[in-house]
Amino acid sequence: MQKILVCDDDANIRNIMDFSLEAEGFQVVEAPDGDAALRLAVTEQPDLVLLDVMMPGNDGLTVCRHLKENPATKHIPVLLLTARSSKADREAGLAAGADDYITKPFSPQRLVDKVTELLGAHN
Repeated sequence: MQKILVCDDDANIRNIMDFSLEAEGFQVVEAPDGDAALRLAVTEQPDLVLLDVMMPGNDGLTVCRHLKENPATKHIPVLLLTARSSKADREAGLAAGADDYITKPFSPQRLVDKVTELLGAHN
């Protein structure tokens, strides 16, 4: 079973992502903030990190950069999730090391499709 680390400061969004991913057979580990995501990425070694960009403290771009700089986590694909949809925002996310980007609001099926696509590309 593939493991997905879901990091979003909004518990409702985490619940939607958890439900959608678990319904497709993924194991989900939750992080309510960037610091927890950094710790859990090392200890849980997920197959993919789903990361909200706008969070208090360490935002998603900062967390993504740290994940990609750490030898223990740099191989893990990162999918950014954000309400920001401009070309500049997308470029900033990809420059931080993200593998892809999905905007809110999102359909649960689009989320599952994007996660599946990224996991396939990294196996």
